[in-house]
Amino acid sequence: SSGTLWGSESIAAMKCLHRSRTAPVLLTVLLLWQFWSPNASFACAGEKRDGCVEASHEEQIKTEFKRIRPIQFIAALGDPNANSGTGAENWGLWRKDPGPRGVRLYNYDKLKQRGGLAPAQWQFDDNDWWLEEHGLIMEKPEFPMPPGKYLVTGDREVTTVLTVSEKDAKGVQRWSLGDNAKLYDVTHLPCRSARYTPEGNGGCTPDTELEIQFPVQPGAVMPPQKGCKKVDYAVLFIIGVAV
Repeated sequence: SSGTLWGSESIAAMKCLHRSRTAPVLLTVLLLWQFWSPNASFACAGEKRDGCVEASHEEQIKTEFKRIRPIQFIAALGDPNANSGTGAENWGLWRKDPGPRGVRLYNYDKLKQRGGLAPAQWQFDDNDWWLEEHGLIMEKPEFPMPPGKYLVTGDREVTTVLTVSEKDAKGVQRWSLGDNAKLYDVTHLPCRSARYTPEGNGGCTPDTELEIQFPVQPGAVMPPQKGCKKVDYAVLFIIGVAV
């Protein structure tokens, strides 16, 4: 059954948004209270107020954002100290929280017996699989990151606008953050994610040695798996999208 594959502890997975905090929680609650007010969206028309992010001068000053409920998640790659860059075509988007939809590593054999079909109806891929910080196998995010403007946060101090461009002639997508924010500023540190793909011609499958290396501490790198190439991704929360 789905319960035997997930385990009840899976509900604590990618929902690191709900972990206990002190001051950052109060700030986040205030921001989200304004953002999730009775109005379905809010507009930043050049005025500065809590929860309102002003667009850059190169764009239209007025940018309207519609709330997203529940929030969505970005798997991002880039220099943590960068304010902008290229490579957003390699960023992914989870429209649903992948943690509670994941499968514990110790249930990998059962997952394979089901033909790789998880209880949440996503398909495991031997050549491209993902893990989160508690050791749950997650579904792959959607690639590439859809172009647009997003209101993003790391659920700490910074909430700002992420702009993802259309692909250029070479298929490259640029990204940039408002308010001189860095990628690190909008990264949610407790959430960790990594992508595992075959390295060379050998196999790349999770084993019991990988399982015992979890959970991973906030901000730490994800553990390697023999035979796999591992790429660590930052996790950003999307709380709004431009309309």
